[in-house]
Amino acid sequence: MEKIHSLTGMMDLISENGLESSLANKIFDTEKELIKIFESYSLKEIRTPSLENEQLFNRSVGNSSDIVNKELYTFKDKNEKSISLRPEGTAGVVRAIIEKKLDNDNHRFWYMGSMWRYERPQKGRYRQFYQAGVELLGFPEGLAELEMISMIISINSRLEIKNPKIKINHLGDKNVKDAYCDALKDYLEPISSKLDEKDFDRLNKNPMRVLDSKNPETQKILKNAPKISDFISDDAKSLLNTIKKTYGEDLIEIDSNLVRGLDYYTGFIFEAVSEDLGAQDSYLGGGRYDQLFEDLGGKKLPAIGMAIGIERIADITQKSQEKKTLISFIILSDKIEQKAYKIAHDLRSRNNNLIIEVQLLDSSLKSKLRRANKDNASYAIILGKDEIESDKVLVKSLLDDNSDQRELNVSELEDFVSTL
Repeated sequence: MEKIHSLTGMMDLISENGLESSLANKIFDTEKELIKIFESYSLKEIRTPSLENEQLFNRSVGNSSDIVNKELYTFKDKNEKSISLRPEGTAGVVRAIIEKKLDNDNHRFWYMGSMWRYERPQKGRYRQFYQAGVELLGFPEGLAELEMISMIISINSRLEIKNPKIKINHLGDKNVKDAYCDALKDYLEPISSKLDEKDFDRLNKNPMRVLDSKNPETQKILKNAPKISDFISDDAKSLLNTIKKTYGEDLIEIDSNLVRGLDYYTGFIFEAVSEDLGAQDSYLGGGRYDQLFEDLGGKKLPAIGMAIGIERIADITQKSQEKKTLISFIILSDKIEQKAYKIAHDLRSRNNNLIIEVQLLDSSLKSKLRRANKDNASYAIILGKDEIESDKVLVKSLLDDNSDQRELNVSELEDFVSTL
């Protein structure tokens, strides 16, 4: 019978014992480290559905974006309702807060889960991808920006990101964005024939998106284009300079061409980049979206958030996996299972860095030791009928081929595993 394969751009993540370079293991470890960071900043978890009404993304992400026009997974359900797989996390969080009537207070949330975009799969980018996010809701511009950048620096440090750079910019309010778009359009329209098809389309739908072009020729044209720094307020400029002074000029770069890819951003925006990722060098980004709650039918609520590409970070993190000792627990008689399982259960509580894997298949000692070696176990604990009757166990080191085994009573075994 023909095998069924996964869809293009989708991933199966399967943890592998002892394979530190495994992408799955790196992703799982990155998620654990991110959660520790989020909790240290007093963030609370929020979970929203993977499926949402298509209109949620049309009204938030924006009809002019590639995400909505080209990359959204959308289909009709059995009631002919148009629904979409979420391409990002912020819109669902805002919808949930409005729906639960929580948009009259401030909140600090984190989330983590699968997102989907129908784009060309490439290194570090898949059609199904794993994203973490942070949303600070109800906090006006100022201190929340400093907190967000602090969190990024903590991520860089804890996950040992080499040579990171944090780019920041300010888009101003709606009036500033409109005025700047008009000026940019006036500059680009007379030379629009020099733009490629994609950038020409961006010019007509949202001129600011041309700034995000990856085309080298477009970037040459933009060198003499109007800068948004000439349109934003003194307060906005002061915020950018404050962040740069607070966290250091070596780390923070004010980039007047930074726009981000979602229509809901207003005010302060940012992204973190690493040269190790190549041309697509961003591994997290975000910004302020003070208008989004009202745009989705809620009360006016200032907010800032960021999205973190978990696979992107897993590709560049230098952090080694947390080392845990694996012990293979081998039971040689079905008549002693109850007492043996009690010993295994008690041992697990003695050392948090210990993994005890009870071998569940009925096979010979030789086969079980072979399995223990395959799993990269450091030790095998062997219990037979004689050992249980004498209240002892055999402990065999698997760290090298010439390791001896020793006999310990149960209390000695508990002391032994406490030291691993």
